[in-house]
Amino acid sequence: MGNPGATLSAYRDMQSQVRSIFEAAKRGPLQSLSEREMDVREQPMTIYPRPKRVRAWVRFGPEAVRVEAKLVRSTPLAAGIEFRAEGQTFRCWVWGNAVQLDDVAGER
Repeated sequence: MGNPGATLSAYRDMQSQVRSIFEAAKRGPLQSLSEREMDVREQPMTIYPRPKRVRAWVRFGPEAVRVEAKLVRSTPLAAGIEFRAEGQTFRCWVWGNAVQLDDVAGER
Protein backbone atom coordinates (compact mmCIF):
# COMPACT_ATOMS: atom_id res chain seq x y z
CA MET A 1 0.00 0.00 0.00
CA GLY A 2 2.98 2.26 0.29
CA ASN A 3 3.90 4.91 2.78
CA PRO A 4 1.04 7.43 3.17
CA GLY A 5 3.44 9.94 4.74
CA ALA A 6 5.78 9.77 1.74
CA THR A 7 2.83 10.15 -0.65
CA LEU A 8 1.61 13.22 1.22
CA SER A 9 5.14 14.66 1.25
CA ALA A 10 5.49 14.15 -2.52
CA TYR A 11 2.12 15.85 -3.06
CA ARG A 12 3.16 18.83 -0.94
CA ASP A 13 6.46 19.07 -2.83
CA MET A 14 4.56 19.08 -6.13
CA GLN A 15 2.16 21.78 -4.92
CA SER A 16 5.08 23.87 -3.68
CA GLN A 17 6.78 23.58 -7.08
CA VAL A 18 3.58 24.65 -8.86
CA ARG A 19 3.29 27.72 -6.61
CA SER A 20 6.95 28.57 -7.20
CA ILE A 21 6.55 28.29 -10.97
CA PHE A 22 3.50 30.54 -11.16
CA GLU A 23 4.96 33.08 -8.71
CA ALA A 24 8.13 33.28 -10.81
CA ALA A 25 6.09 33.49 -14.03
CA LYS A 26 4.58 36.73 -12.72
CA ARG A 27 8.07 38.27 -12.81
CA GLY A 28 8.71 37.52 -16.47
CA PRO A 29 8.54 35.01 -19.31
CA LEU A 30 10.27 31.64 -19.28
CA GLN A 31 13.83 32.12 -20.56
CA SER A 32 15.39 29.77 -23.12
CA LEU A 33 18.82 29.63 -24.71
CA SER A 34 19.08 30.98 -28.23
CA GLU A 35 20.14 28.91 -31.24
CA ARG A 36 23.37 30.90 -31.25
CA GLU A 37 24.11 30.02 -27.61
CA MET A 38 23.41 26.33 -28.28
CA ASP A 39 25.45 26.43 -31.53
CA VAL A 40 22.86 24.14 -33.15
CA ARG A 41 24.48 24.34 -36.58
CA GLU A 42 27.74 22.86 -35.30
CA GLN A 43 26.73 20.68 -32.35
CA PRO A 44 25.01 17.27 -32.62
CA MET A 45 21.59 16.97 -31.00
CA THR A 46 20.25 13.91 -29.19
CA ILE A 47 16.50 13.33 -29.03
CA TYR A 48 15.38 10.98 -26.26
CA PRO A 49 12.49 8.68 -27.22
CA ARG A 50 12.09 7.95 -23.50
CA PRO A 51 12.70 11.26 -21.73
CA LYS A 52 14.75 11.09 -18.56
CA ARG A 53 13.54 12.63 -15.30
CA VAL A 54 15.72 15.51 -14.12
CA ARG A 55 15.78 18.46 -11.78
CA ALA A 56 16.69 21.68 -13.53
CA TRP A 57 17.11 25.36 -12.84
CA VAL A 58 14.95 27.54 -15.09
CA ARG A 59 14.38 31.30 -15.23
CA PHE A 60 11.21 33.30 -15.50
CA GLY A 61 12.50 36.80 -16.11
CA PRO A 62 15.08 37.37 -13.36
CA GLU A 63 13.62 34.67 -11.06
CA ALA A 64 15.33 31.24 -10.88
CA VAL A 65 13.24 28.19 -9.93
CA ARG A 66 14.29 24.56 -9.60
CA VAL A 67 11.79 22.19 -11.23
CA GLU A 68 11.25 18.50 -11.79
CA ALA A 69 11.31 18.08 -15.55
CA LYS A 70 11.88 15.68 -18.41
CA LEU A 71 15.04 15.82 -20.51
CA VAL A 72 13.75 15.52 -24.08
CA ARG A 73 16.74 16.75 -26.11
CA SER A 74 20.35 17.64 -25.54
CA THR A 75 23.49 18.94 -27.19
CA PRO A 76 26.98 18.72 -25.68
CA LEU A 77 26.33 22.06 -23.93
CA ALA A 78 22.56 22.39 -23.47
CA ALA A 79 19.47 20.49 -22.40
CA GLY A 80 15.98 20.77 -23.85
CA ILE A 81 13.53 20.16 -21.03
CA GLU A 82 9.81 20.24 -20.41
CA PHE A 83 7.82 20.46 -17.20
CA ARG A 84 4.18 20.81 -16.24
CA ALA A 85 2.26 22.87 -13.73
CA GLU A 86 -1.53 22.75 -13.42
CA GLY A 87 -2.01 21.26 -16.87
CA GLN A 88 0.29 23.76 -18.58
CA THR A 89 3.43 22.44 -20.29
CA PHE A 90 6.56 24.60 -20.30
CA ARG A 91 9.48 23.93 -22.67
CA CYS A 92 12.88 25.57 -22.77
CA TRP A 93 16.59 25.07 -23.35
CA VAL A 94 18.97 25.49 -20.41
CA TRP A 95 22.72 25.05 -19.98
CA GLY A 96 23.64 21.43 -19.36
CA ASN A 97 25.13 22.14 -15.95
CA ALA A 98 21.74 23.50 -14.79
CA VAL A 99 20.36 19.94 -15.04
CA GLN A 100 20.79 17.00 -12.68
CA LEU A 101 19.51 13.47 -13.27
CA ASP A 102 16.78 12.80 -10.72
CA ASP A 103 17.31 9.19 -9.58
CA VAL A 104 14.56 9.49 -6.96
CA ALA A 105 11.99 10.80 -9.45
CA GLY A 106 12.97 8.03 -11.87
CA GLU A 107 11.82 5.45 -9.31
CA ARG A 108 8.29 6.83 -9.15
